[in-house]
Amino acid sequence: MSEQYGTVEAVERLSPSMIRVVFGGAGLAGFEPTDQTDQYVNALFVPDGAPYSVPFDPDEVRSLEPEFRPKGRRYTIRAWDPETRRVTIDFVAHGDVGFAGRWAQRAQVGDRLQMVGPSGGYRPNTDADWYLMVGDESALPAIAASLDVVPPGRRCVVLAVVDDADHEIDLGIDAGIDTAGAGDVEVRWCHRVDGTPTEQRLVDEIARLDWSGNVDIFVHGEAAEVRAVRRFLVAERGVDRSGCSISPYWRRGKDDEGWREIKREWIADDLVGV
Repeated sequence: MSEQYGTVEAVERLSPSMIRVVFGGAGLAGFEPTDQTDQYVNALFVPDGAPYSVPFDPDEVRSLEPEFRPKGRRYTIRAWDPETRRVTIDFVAHGDVGFAGRWAQRAQVGDRLQMVGPSGGYRPNTDADWYLMVGDESALPAIAASLDVVPPGRRCVVLAVVDDADHEIDLGIDAGIDTAGAGDVEVRWCHRVDGTPTEQRLVDEIARLDWSGNVDIFVHGEAAEVRAVRRFLVAERGVDRSGCSISPYWRRGKDDEGWREIKREWIADDLVGV
């Protein structure tokens, strides 16, 4: 992986909780994308009051007080334009909360963001008969990028979790990104506001699907929701989890630091006996 920085060229509010930021500039001259549709960068956010700015030497700033060291957060690349050398990232922002959320809320043309990467681990298997993609706002950029490369005419079911109808976003070409995907895509939006636990909603939706043929599975997002879906797929559909891309991005009730502290233990406990 390599270090570089992007300069903000455009900012767009996609929904009350999602902000699209397009980066360009000389700092991306050495950017080398992967072929993975869930490729991500580790974005390094400079805390307020820090005595340095982008670009900076990561080794030098490590000697500063903890509150001034850059805060790294992983973000999926929604799109990479090789002709203009622009990177598009869709940020989830819930008010003025968290380093990344605050930065995205305030982002203006000309701002800079340092990045490390990219890296990734998933791309839709072209040999699959159909695709199941499940996730919330944190996974929608990877899901949308994956839809871009689904083979023409291939069935794809997306179960997307958001707060309500106002938080639904366009996952295809109408989002302003030129895509080549032409799969037979069905998006089912699961709203959190209807009173039914989202975990159960997702499991119920999957249980109603026509389950035939070889399916390629991508499930990412909130930890409890990912666990419920994975356990149903393994127990009720006989899915081999080693052949799927299933992993939690965050945990409800935990901030980024809190989730990082328990993530390894959570995943280990979750896999026991399954």
